[in-house]
Amino acid sequence: MKFIPKSLLLTLCFTSSVAFADVAVIVNPGNNSEISDDDIQRIFLGKNKSFSNGESVMAINLGSGNEQRSEFEEKVLGKSSSQVKAYWSKLIFSGKAKPLKEVGSDGEILSLVASSPDAIGYVDASKVDDSVKVVKTF
Repeated sequence: MKFIPKSLLLTLCFTSSVAFADVAVIVNPGNNSEISDDDIQRIFLGKNKSFSNGESVMAINLGSGNEQRSEFEEKVLGKSSSQVKAYWSKLIFSGKAKPLKEVGSDGEILSLVASSPDAIGYVDASKVDDSVKVVKTF
């Protein structure tokens, strides 16, 4: 009986450390904009529609329910997934914004960012390759 709580605690410790991998915010290598933490927050909250160089921005999100997305929202946006969902629902309902593009995997984000000069996204830092440029790691 004493073994079960200890193994459960050990399992919880292991899964929580796995769940908190670094998140890399990425852009196309040709993007020469200065991008601050505040800029990243404002882009993914629909407040900035362009980069500092004046070029339009296309933010790419992982699908809702994705653990990487939840981690990004907590670490970068400072909000829970439910807070972000409520925020975006209000913006979309009022006609003030369109939802961000959503994809299903890090690989799709890497591909879209590599092929789109105006794209910004986030992936697990261990998945980054030389087809994109990392602007910040959280």
